Amino acid sequence: MDSIIKTCQRHKIDMIERFEGAYPERLSEIYDPPSVLYSRGKLVPADNLSIAIVGSRHATRYGIKIASQLARGLSMAGITIISGLARGIDATAHQATLEAGGRTIAVLGGGHLKLYPTDHAALANEITHSGAVISESPPDTPPRSGSFPRRNRIVSGLSLGVVVVEAARRSGALISARLAMEQGREVFAVPGQIDNRMSQGCHKLIQDGAKLVNSVDDVLEELGPLANPIQTQQAGEIRNPAELKLTEQERDILNTIETTPTLIDAIIEKTNIPAARVMSTISILEMRSLIQRVSGTSVVRR
Repeated sequence: MDSIIKTCQRHKIDMIERFEGAYPERLSEIYDPPSVLYSRGKLVPADNLSIAIVGSRHATRYGIKIASQLARGLSMAGITIISGLARGIDATAHQATLEAGGRTIAVLGGGHLKLYPTDHAALANEITHSGAVISESPPDTPPRSGSFPRRNRIVSGLSLGVVVVEAARRSGALISARLAMEQGREVFAVPGQIDNRMSQGCHKLIQDGAKLVNSVDDVLEELGPLANPIQTQQAGEIRNPAELKLTEQERDILNTIETTPTLIDAIIEKTNIPAARVMSTISILEMRSLIQRVSGTSVVRR
């Protein structure tokens, strides 16, 4: 262990033990969380609001386009994007997030000093400035075939849900989807052409109950209330990922509504927004399942 510590110090790799405050809260909830994470870059509390985007290493032009759109949209909404630094969909998700100015976390199948694939070294380095590159393996550990399925449990474990963009019937991305289901995470799949083998895995997931994804909104609306509020830079404290889609006025009105019954007249008074506009916004928030009417004159935040 002393040699590992010295190696980490020499290469500026942080060791985060399971019961430290910096250890990701969501990851600690899974059945077999890593006892130690080796990290380059910084993990922050806002990373609890994260979505994994995974898929084939042999992505088509369509898959790359959709992965990029989803990563950009989710990251611009304030979601941290998780993936595995592999070629294809993973690399696209990381790169699109960086281009959008968002946070992304890459999970390695081996140690930091045995990076795979080696041609993603520059991408990994860039990620450390806008997120983190992490591994459960000591820095000198080479990647092995069996380490990637174990890596996938961390990808899904860090996330509120996993989006599979393209996957053949036996794609490793389906392992992430299965692990996400076992961990109680949401599973999403992007449909493709029915005669394209790279869409077969996604279509099977949809048949088995995964949420079909047409847009970023499909992901945000499906996630539901968070167990604990999360502080974000864009929207302040949020209790439901769907809040990330709100306009400034909708957010102002929502923030005046308590988890105990709140009079609509009090909302109008606090926000100084015309009554008709407050009433129409309350209807929108109710349709999005962010609030609930408890009477004709009061509402409550969910």
